[in-house]
Amino acid sequence: MSGEILAGMSFTVLIPARLGSTRLPNKPLADIAGAPMVVRVAQRAMQSTAARTVVATDSPEVIEKCALFGVSAVLTRFDHASGSDRLAEACSLLGLDDKDIVVNVQGDEPLINPALIDAVAHLLNERPDCAMSTAAYPIDQLADFLNPNVVKVVLDARDTALYFSRAPIPAARDFAGEAWWKAGSELPKPLRHVGIYGYRVGFLRQFPGLPQAPMEQLESLEQLRALWHGHRICVHISDEAAGLGVDTPEDLNRARKLFL
Repeated sequence: MSGEILAGMSFTVLIPARLGSTRLPNKPLADIAGAPMVVRVAQRAMQSTAARTVVATDSPEVIEKCALFGVSAVLTRFDHASGSDRLAEACSLLGLDDKDIVVNVQGDEPLINPALIDAVAHLLNERPDCAMSTAAYPIDQLADFLNPNVVKVVLDARDTALYFSRAPIPAARDFAGEAWWKAGSELPKPLRHVGIYGYRVGFLRQFPGLPQAPMEQLESLEQLRALWHGHRICVHISDEAAGLGVDTPEDLNRARKLFL
């Protein structure tokens, strides 16, 4: 998405980065072609039309590494219960106004498409009825549709989220998941959620204080808290899959090869 489309609006990219990963210790500092992964993420985000890109971390070491590469960072508390809590504190540290828009880019997405960041920010700017925005793309593999680690989303007529789930949704009453592919063009493809979020800062400051929703606890999906409390989430539908996320040592090796 071009800067011309986004003319007249401004937004900030926030990248939460904490060192306490269980599957990949010190993940934000993992080296990818000579730079820490969180720096690689920030470098991609800086190719978007964001007014600024800032890493929000609980680690002085991450602050120091970011400074070496010219990446802005703020030091947040280490005891935040979730990434949204950390982002809310970062908004206060940066002096952002409640009406401002921020885009949360995960710190393990070193190949994220800058155009996707722009699209999520632009969509929220165009949807005053929504407190959040996010993204999704069509699923074209049955295994992904059935995989509980792949989050699905169902939308309404305006591409506003009705529900997010680890289950294969929407589910047809009379046939199993294989029918998505057997039916060809007769049925729309289900949508895979992409973990990128746009927020209005005022809502982001309120969000951590909202009581957890039962379905949020059941599905282990934080965005369901917003839906539970009546807040809308608009969804940008991308034509292509998101970039490689890094959750495991195997993912890290794949990312390193792509930077060679």
